[in-house]
Amino acid sequence: MPRGLTARIVLAFLGVALVAWLAIGATLFLLLRNLHGQTIGGRLEDQATAIAAQARQAVLNGDSATVVATIKAELGDSDLLAYLVMSDGRVVGLDGAQVPSPGTLVVDPGGRSATNHGTAVMPGGATYAYGAIVLRPAGVVGVRALVIATPDRAGRDALADLVAAIPAVILVTLLFGGPMAWFVARSVGSPLRRLAAATATVPVSPQESLPLEGPTEVRELIGRFNAMTAALAETRERETELLANLRHDLRTPLTVIGGFADALADGTATGEDAGRAARAIAEESARLDRLVDELGAVERLRSGAAGLRPELIDGRAALRETVERFGPTAATTGVALALTGEAASGSADLRFLADRVAVDRMLGNLVSNALAALGTAGGHVWLDGWAIPGSTPGDQGWVALSVTDDGPGFPPGTVDRAFERFFRADPSRAGSSSGLGLAIVRELAEAHGGSAHAEQMTPHGARVSVVLPRVPRIGT
Repeated sequence: MPRGLTARIVLAFLGVALVAWLAIGATLFLLLRNLHGQTIGGRLEDQATAIAAQARQAVLNGDSATVVATIKAELGDSDLLAYLVMSDGRVVGLDGAQVPSPGTLVVDPGGRSATNHGTAVMPGGATYAYGAIVLRPAGVVGVRALVIATPDRAGRDALADLVAAIPAVILVTLLFGGPMAWFVARSVGSPLRRLAAATATVPVSPQESLPLEGPTEVRELIGRFNAMTAALAETRERETELLANLRHDLRTPLTVIGGFADALADGTATGEDAGRAARAIAEESARLDRLVDELGAVERLRSGAAGLRPELIDGRAALRETVERFGPTAATTGVALALTGEAASGSADLRFLADRVAVDRMLGNLVSNALAALGTAGGHVWLDGWAIPGSTPGDQGWVALSVTDDGPGFPPGTVDRAFERFFRADPSRAGSSSGLGLAIVRELAEAHGGSAHAEQMTPHGARVSVVLPRVPRIGT
C-alpha cells in the first residue's frame, strides 16, 4: 500500500475502475453471446425453412432418399450439418446414424412448419447451434423435422466484439475518471500538505491562519488547526506578558532585599538604619511570599483542588467585617471605606452558603485592588450587596457582592481583560499588586458556580462584583 494519500487515491480509482471494467465486460459478454446466439439460430432457422420447402414433397411421399439428396444439394460445400428427427424422437444424420442422445436436441412439438433454435452437444463433446423446422405433425411415421446445425461460435464472436469494445470503454473511463481522480487527490492532498508544512513551523514561530479549502472533513480539520494555532499564539502572548510581569514584580523586592542585605553585610546600615533595613527585607520577603501564594492558589483552582467547605454566611456581616479589616489601611492613604446601598440599610436578605475563607479572600482582593487603583491620591471605596431572585421555580436565587471606587477606572478596552492572570490596568504602577487578585476572585466565584463582573462607572471609577448562588453549584 502506498504511503502517500494521492497515490492511495489513484490506486483506489484504478481498483474501482478495474472492478467496473470486469463487471462491464462480463455483462457485455453475456449480452453479446446471447445476441450472437439469437442471430445464428435465426439464420439456421431460415436455412432449414428454405431446405424444407425443397424437400417437403419428398417427405410427404416417404421418399427418404430424395429428402437426403435434396438436403445435401442445398447444403453444398458449406460447414452446415443436417439431421433428421424421426417420429420416434431419434435424431439421425443424413447417413442414417443416430447422433446425439435423446433429449439433447429439442424440436418444437407444434404443428407443421413450426421452427425453433438452440444449442446441443454433438458427438465429440462439441457444442453446436441449430435451427429446426417441423415437416410433419406428430403421430405420422417417418421423418418429422429437419435440423440444420453449425459449430456454436456465439461465445467466440462475443469475445471478439468485447475485445474490440473494451479499449474504448477503458479510454472513456480514463478520460473522464482520470481528471476526476486527479482533482479529488489534489483537493485533499494539497490542503493536507500545507497543513503538514504549517504544523512543522508551529513549535518555533507563529503560524498564520490557513485558508479553508478542500472537502468538508479537511476544512473542519484546517478550521480546528487555525483555532489551535490562534489559541497557542494567545497563550504565547500571555506567557510573554506573564514573564514580563513576573520580572517587574520580582525586580523591586529583590533589589530592595539585595540593597539592604549588602548594607547590613558591609556595616553601612547600623542602629536604627539596621532595623529599617531588616523591616524592609521582611516586607519585601512577605511580598514575594504573597506572589508565590497567589500563583499557587490559581493553579489549585484550575486543577479543581479548591477544597470548598460551604457554610451559612451573612453577606452583610462579611462586607462589614471587610470594611473593619481594611479601614485602618485605607485611612492611611486618605481613602474612605464604607458600606452603601442595601448592605448599609440591611433591607436585603444576603444569606448564602459558601466557603468562608474563599468569601473573605474574594472581598479582600476586591478591596485591595480598589485601594491600589486609588493609590495615595485618596478617594472613596463603597461595599454593597443585593439579592437576585431565581429565574425558575426551583432556583433559590443569587447574592451579589460588589466593591466600587471613584478612581480612574479601567483604561478604554481593558474591562474584558480585568480577570486575566497578571493583567494590570496600569502596568507602569509599581505597587504590591501582582495582577493575580482579580483572577483569583473569578476562579473562586466560578468554583462556587457563580461569576465575576467588572464595570466602568460614570463619570469615573470602577465596580467589580461577584455573583454567588445561595446554594453552591460546585462543578457547574
